[in-house]
Amino acid sequence: MITTVALGDGVGAAFTGRAGGVSTAPYDTLNLGGAVGDDPAAVRDNRRRAAAALGVDPGRVVFMRQVHGADVAFADSPGLPEPVDAVVTTVPGLALAVLVADCAPVLLADPAAGVVGAAHSGRPGTAAGVVPALVKAMREHGADPARTTAAIGPAACGRCYEVPARMRDEVAAAVPAAYSTTSKGTPGLDIRAGIAEQLAAEGVTGVRVDPRCTIEDPGLYSYRRDGRTGRFAGYVWLEDGA
Repeated sequence: MITTVALGDGVGAAFTGRAGGVSTAPYDTLNLGGAVGDDPAAVRDNRRRAAAALGVDPGRVVFMRQVHGADVAFADSPGLPEPVDAVVTTVPGLALAVLVADCAPVLLADPAAGVVGAAHSGRPGTAAGVVPALVKAMREHGADPARTTAAIGPAACGRCYEVPARMRDEVAAAVPAAYSTTSKGTPGLDIRAGIAEQLAAEGVTGVRVDPRCTIEDPGLYSYRRDGRTGRFAGYVWLEDGA
């Protein structure tokens, strides 16, 4: 299942699910992650299927080598030379993809400036400020945070994302809104609330949050729930002719 997101005229954005691909268990079926042990041929086919469903050229999709950091790259072609966790483009038709399975996929767009960006923001990246770094990088290419829209995709929710108390305190020291208590009464993290707080601090107020929890929703991949599993993706792109 593909969930589209409205980020403004001339911008395409969506989150994939895990159905509609060719991968076998435990990656069944639309695994888009190329570094999780799945058959590479199946991953290539799945990426083609996802691109076709979105109406983008599968040869013009930027996949990052994500490392839970806060570095941002500018992309004018599909290949990125180094690992990063956020990417920006001003090139129409070049789709940016972020792979996740509990971390938050974050998509940003300023249609007026012709700038879009994507970030992989899990616990380490959120604490390190990868999303604020992405906003700053987009600003360098003409984006205005007050005009920018954002979509925070499905991720592990604060009711389910259990962590040691010390870890919660460390993250909350950097991002107070991420502090959470799980449904079991144990220390937790609400990464999406933390990201929304970071975006507001950067002046981005047009924020949409997908309420689905990856741990609770069997239609999404979750590393915490399943261990060995696939990855779904968030995509954002400037439409050709926009």
